[in-house]
Amino acid sequence: MSSSKRGFVSYLQEFSIPLILGVIGALFAANLAPDWYHYWFGTGHGEGPAVWELPGHMTVFGHHLNLHFFINDVFMVFFFGIAAKEITEACLPGGSLNPPRKAVNPLIATLGGVVGPVGFFFLAMMAIGSEGFGAEPGDWGEYLRGWGIPTATDIALAWLVARTVFGKGHPAINFLLLLAVADDAIGLGIIAIFYGDPEAPARPEFLGLVVAGMALAFALRRSSVRAWWPYIFLAGGLSWCGLMMAHLHAALALVPIVPFLPAPRRDTGMFTSEDEVDVMGEKTAEDLGMHHSTLENYEHQTKFFVDFGLFFFAMGNAGVEFGSLGLMTWVIFSSLLVGKTVGVVGFGMIAKVLGFPLPTGMAMKDLFLAGMIAGLGLTVALFVAGAAYGKTQIAGIDLEGQAKMGALFSGGIAFLAIVAGKLLKAKRTEEDS
Repeated sequence: MSSSKRGFVSYLQEFSIPLILGVIGALFAANLAPDWYHYWFGTGHGEGPAVWELPGHMTVFGHHLNLHFFINDVFMVFFFGIAAKEITEACLPGGSLNPPRKAVNPLIATLGGVVGPVGFFFLAMMAIGSEGFGAEPGDWGEYLRGWGIPTATDIALAWLVARTVFGKGHPAINFLLLLAVADDAIGLGIIAIFYGDPEAPARPEFLGLVVAGMALAFALRRSSVRAWWPYIFLAGGLSWCGLMMAHLHAALALVPIVPFLPAPRRDTGMFTSEDEVDVMGEKTAEDLGMHHSTLENYEHQTKFFVDFGLFFFAMGNAGVEFGSLGLMTWVIFSSLLVGKTVGVVGFGMIAKVLGFPLPTGMAMKDLFLAGMIAGLGLTVALFVAGAAYGKTQIAGIDLEGQAKMGALFSGGIAFLAIVAGKLLKAKRTEEDS
């Protein structure tokens, strides 16, 4: 591939263009050609037009092999695997979680970024009440299942907006990235624990296969296996089967496996394309007997697939009819905007009072902006919305569609954050660096 083509592809990846195009394409398809959209990207649940499946109506652990399954239960395994890779490296020397003390403030702020939107969600739902939604008292519990939707942060978009708001080298960027990664780690736990399929009760005995996958990954590491694919496809495959059979979200399969991949000695920064070998130069590293780590090779060789695969994730999950706009839309959106901001700022200030200061060079206005940017819930919020409301149709109300519309609207927080950053003069110039 020529350098110009590589530059163009890198531009598409850096600015999350495939994800954005997927969101736009899904909205157009769902509203202009709903039957076509349902056929290709529908779940097959409930009444409605036929959904595309592989010939023969084959199933895997009771799941029909359609595009929705391949996107949410196979592709998203690799997406969350990349997130697990960033968390793993953040624990290395030089990383945001090492030593632990310097990560205390952003981690406490992360807790606020979960507690804030969850608390706001329940307050908003209580203020509106079941009568406001037109819900029967016996159905109210189904409406409340959406509390986990506003807890996560879209890492890629948060990073993109943070660079625009703060400028290159601002400490608030790493603060926000750590918060976003930890946010999503908590979000993964929420999905696994609280959003199992109500029609298929959890079978925790099959989690032994996840443990077996972890044991295999540990054995591979002890045997100095440097290729990443045995960890991902063999150990990760065991974990995936265990989660599927346990009726938990298989998208989390690589989260307990990735930390076993041999890692570099130091972390060179979140979402950087260079590791310690790149920093010192290939020739110097070769003379010292150093090589790209298994963890780095895994990311480098799957990131293209993941970044461009987000187009299909968005196509499969962002297809919401504009008629789905409703009260739940505004509850989710306001929980992300207000709940996240208040939670991050409030808990960040509590951490400061407790003796864990903000990173050097980061002011209160930067904490406020970081909290606002953390409200960009798009990708993971869409995923959780499908898990929370995917099979919920109460009195003709499309709660999943309303919630996903709120997640999509959270993309508008990027504009609000950029404007607020201009007003607060948060951007760091070259002279400030």
